[in-house]
Amino acid sequence: MAAADSNAMKKCYENYILIDTGTNLTNKKFGRDLESVVKRATDAGVQKMVVSGNSIKSSREALRLAHIYPGTLYSTAGVHPHDAKSWTEETLTELRELAACSECVAVGECGLDYNRDFSPADVQQQVFELQVKLACELKKPLFLHERNAHQDLIKILKKYSDSLPLMVIHSFTGSLAQAQTYVQMGIYIGITGYLCKDNAEDGVQAMLEGGHIPLESILVESDSPFMYPNARGSKLPATVKEALTERSLSFLQRYCTFQRNEPCCLPAIVEMIAALLRKSPEDVALQTAFNALKVFGLS
Repeated sequence: MAAADSNAMKKCYENYILIDTGTNLTNKKFGRDLESVVKRATDAGVQKMVVSGNSIKSSREALRLAHIYPGTLYSTAGVHPHDAKSWTEETLTELRELAACSECVAVGECGLDYNRDFSPADVQQQVFELQVKLACELKKPLFLHERNAHQDLIKILKKYSDSLPLMVIHSFTGSLAQAQTYVQMGIYIGITGYLCKDNAEDGVQAMLEGGHIPLESILVESDSPFMYPNARGSKLPATVKEALTERSLSFLQRYCTFQRNEPCCLPAIVEMIAALLRKSPEDVALQTAFNALKVFGLS
């Protein structure tokens, strides 16, 4: 009986439909074996991946990868708040050309980051607002980054409320109240392996377990090579650990590390989210994939 149950679970798992809506495959950590990384992801059920651009250089590279893997990889084009200080008069023209390409499905990663202040706050705001205007002009989704800058981000977005496209908060690490504000504005919440360590009273685990954020507003992201989902972490509830299938753990433990996470971790993230929501992983995979298709217009 146990063997039959195991086989049934394996069959269900192999039917997952997964879309990684945020991976950094242009990172130098993937320079030597990108083809294998993409193959492992598709073997794990990750059928499509959105490769984020964080600068003009990485946005060009993300677009190049989308050309190499058509129908599997898609790109975004943007300037990360850390790099806002590098913005020049030519940047907007270059960004518009990149973002206008059909393989580029969003403007970003852009936003505000007051956590590290690699660029002055006023410069970040100016550069972010220019990218918001560009997304409105091109009618392409906004791929947003925010750290310790929630109120200022909302303030800028609300200036364009009449013309804003669909939006995603990439790699969400905020509070429940912030997540609810985003959802009220129609912004999708990108969940990563960060959920493994955020067991605060108003953190990501509590947000999911309490059913405070509808599944219809959630996207799943690896944010690889970052945000490794530590399935053995002490802050992850035992019930969630027990819900992880042997197959998802095999991809996670064989190929993903704290030093280099991979998109093939996504099945494990989906199963964690499902356990916290008390839903089936198949339903979570299907709904988040549908959300991704809707937001990014993936073919």
